[in-house]
Amino acid sequence: MTLTEGRRPGDRAVAADHVSLRRNNLSVVLRHIRESGPKSRARIAADTGLNKATVSSLVAELVERGLLREGSADSSRALGRPGQLVELDGSGVCGVGAEINVDYLAVTALDLSGEPVLERRVPVDVAHLDPGATLDRLTELIREAIAAVDARNGQLAGVTLAVPGLVQDEGTLSLAPNLGWGPVAVADEMRARLDDPAYPLLIDNEANLAALAAYSELRQDGPVQDLVLLTGAVGVGGGMVSNGHLLRGGRGYSGEVGHMPVAPPGRTCGCGRTGCWETVVGLSALLHQATDVDDPVRDPSLDVEQRLAGITQRAEAGDARTLAALGDVGAWLGIGGAILVNILNPDVLVLGGYFAALGPWLKEPLEIAIRDRVIAPDGGGCRVVRSELGFAAAVRGGAQIALDQVFVDPTVIGRADQGVAQ
Repeated sequence: MTLTEGRRPGDRAVAADHVSLRRNNLSVVLRHIRESGPKSRARIAADTGLNKATVSSLVAELVERGLLREGSADSSRALGRPGQLVELDGSGVCGVGAEINVDYLAVTALDLSGEPVLERRVPVDVAHLDPGATLDRLTELIREAIAAVDARNGQLAGVTLAVPGLVQDEGTLSLAPNLGWGPVAVADEMRARLDDPAYPLLIDNEANLAALAAYSELRQDGPVQDLVLLTGAVGVGGGMVSNGHLLRGGRGYSGEVGHMPVAPPGRTCGCGRTGCWETVVGLSALLHQATDVDDPVRDPSLDVEQRLAGITQRAEAGDARTLAALGDVGAWLGIGGAILVNILNPDVLVLGGYFAALGPWLKEPLEIAIRDRVIAPDGGGCRVVRSELGFAAAVRGGAQIALDQVFVDPTVIGRADQGVAQ
């Protein structure tokens, strides 16, 4: 009779509880180091409430899995022998974020400490490609990112795809108005192209992922609990973080702020309606006012940052048409932004995408509108900031989502001599 056959049901339950408890404690230690920085084992025990022997065992396993490493001596101790600090070891574990947008595809691989392993964005006129051709191009970029992880003998925690539209739980893009897509089973299509990978493959709205990236960015400078991110490209989306958690809504469709009916009837939105906020603040609206049809900054084969650099040069040179267009977009941005602040009362309203790139001309009218149109005193305490992540926000947020699974359950990463845990 084997040992397994001789176990009683209660023994198996106790063993399962022990495994679950250890997995949770590994997560507690790893997340504590991420949030607090390098710590000695004694300090980790004191901060987490775990006993010193347990912490030593947990740290040893996390080091073996390549998630922590030994650092310098703890110089903060005034008496006794200094303890050895342990710190995050991100080099061997990576997450990949990939994005489909109207006029570009992008991919980023980040290691566990947030350092980029590879960053690529290529101009692609996605709006005029069929979904299959677009997903083929995106697969090439993802494989390039995975190759960069493999080149450093890294382990892949997962891949997250950012898409500009409504995403259902099972990974179906139900509607992407500015792409003309819907419904498309993006998750299934990409799994087939990537040969049914063992790593997690997730799909989410690009504004949601950009908001998570902005939240991580801002928390480095101080406590932030509630924010709204406005990401501007051809389409306009919003991501909202409330009390530190992404606000998705009842069916996961929140954040479609570009379709708030606040604009006068006129230009038809990508969704087929008129009066959407997107029609007066989206990049297409700005280019329509600031440029002629044959202007190079309208060319989708050029990288979006190159095109925005052209607009910036004209604005800095005092071009009257460009400044008038920016003034109009800024005024409308303020109207919609003030509505969002009145409803959600965020600590911070973050400008992302092209709003951030042209922030010197768009931030001030938004701040004025919040001051004048928000009923709460002092604009409800909301401040307006420009994201430093630019058009990389969504892919960085996607890579972070993939890596977050490691912090929740460090055992998904195998020990150094075992590879990725199955």
